[in-house]
Amino acid sequence: MANGSKQPATTQLISAKSEAQAKDSGINFPHRPSHKSSGFIALGDSYSAGIGTGFNGTENDCRQGLNAYPKLIHADLNRWGRGDLHSEIQFLSCTGSTIDNILSGSEHSQIDNLNVTPKADFALLSIGGNDLGFFEIMNSCIFRFYSFYSGTCEDALRKSERALNGRWFEHRLRLAIMEILDRVQWEKRPWFTVTVTGYARFFNEHTHDCDNRSFGVWWRGPKLKQSLRHRMNNMVLAVNNKIRRSVAAINAGFTIPRVFFVDYDDAFEGHRFCEPNVTEPDYSTNNTWFFLVGGQDNDDGRHGQSAAYKNNKLLPFGSPLVDPDACLGPAEKSGDWGELAVCLMAKAKRQDPVLQSSLNTVVTQSSMWYVPTYYGKTFHPRTLGHKAIRDRIYEFWGEQP
Repeated sequence: MANGSKQPATTQLISAKSEAQAKDSGINFPHRPSHKSSGFIALGDSYSAGIGTGFNGTENDCRQGLNAYPKLIHADLNRWGRGDLHSEIQFLSCTGSTIDNILSGSEHSQIDNLNVTPKADFALLSIGGNDLGFFEIMNSCIFRFYSFYSGTCEDALRKSERALNGRWFEHRLRLAIMEILDRVQWEKRPWFTVTVTGYARFFNEHTHDCDNRSFGVWWRGPKLKQSLRHRMNNMVLAVNNKIRRSVAAINAGFTIPRVFFVDYDDAFEGHRFCEPNVTEPDYSTNNTWFFLVGGQDNDDGRHGQSAAYKNNKLLPFGSPLVDPDACLGPAEKSGDWGELAVCLMAKAKRQDPVLQSSLNTVVTQSSMWYVPTYYGKTFHPRTLGHKAIRDRIYEFWGEQP
């Protein structure tokens, strides 16, 4: 079994690389000519919001983590890019967001909430996973939150593949990016760019031990077969290719690129689920860069834990904080993975009281909002993953003229 007691060499390399970039010539933050970068905008979904990272009990409704890569970039910009001046960040990324939540005129529109100021020199964007039914795949193929009522894995995969293969996704993504550029009046800010990030494959699909392992929340959950891992990985690659194509199509309309696509998938090599010599679910390792259900963060070499949040208060599945009759509508409207998971588990337990949880309990502190984070962060990058995303963005920026 992998050991989380020692900080991996790759962890040390991530920190060293970022420090070296800053000490030598400074990070090449996008900026106005003859000026230092003065601020930026961060928009998008839970991958940009950094759900679960650096959690200290003060998370907001969008579940923005303290170590989300936009927050890390903002800290570096203040530390190395601006001297004694402080840069601005408009951190609008929100867990559960879809492309429609980016677009102007929609409910909770991130673009409508933009405060366009002279200090916005660039934007960061992560979006698309929720539009393609990532949660439905996680529910039907991996966790089975709604137990027997979760639908089939094959149906969820085919639905996502149909959405991905159609024209709608690329069209809406291009529209969202162009609305960002129009909102900041790019013609008056010819230096302004949008950096769009993709997603990372979740699994090592070549190992065999995971064929008999499960992340299911109920006993006898679905197995992590190689065929499933391979298919889900291919979907992530296909999403990245769609984003790449959308960015290229937008740039074709400009004399110089306005939008960048940063593919960080290969930075996660060796840090996915089901790596060699790891028995999943492994709560003890820091070397996996995705969260498990209830798993601890891996910031700066902190040790993993064998029993997730074992010292917190526990909330039984029958808790009145989760109303199985009323929870589904609000959860579906929010798109929040955690709210959906908790609601579906409560509904499953009520319909089949003899169901036995593989997790035994749900963790809470003082209110309902904490419980969804426990589940919602699963399959999202931990802090070391966000640091790797940040560094890959810096590498890309450093290659630009």
